[in-house]
Amino acid sequence: MKDFANASFAPETIDVMKTAMDGAVATLPHPVSAAAVQSIAETILRTAKDGEMDPKALEQMALLELQITRR
Repeated sequence: MKDFANASFAPETIDVMKTAMDGAVATLPHPVSAAAVQSIAETILRTAKDGEMDPKALEQMALLELQITRR
């Protein structure tokens, strides 16, 4: 993962990010590629680092960005 080597998050934030990650990956058709998982994870990390704490917002942002980058 790029740009997250020194990132740290509170346990509550990690729980929110996990919920968002699980929700986003669950919406994708199988098999889910490693590149898609990495893209979702990076978006969630970046967005949470900017202060977003709503798991649905994190999930939607990650899926939207994934859709844009796939084109």
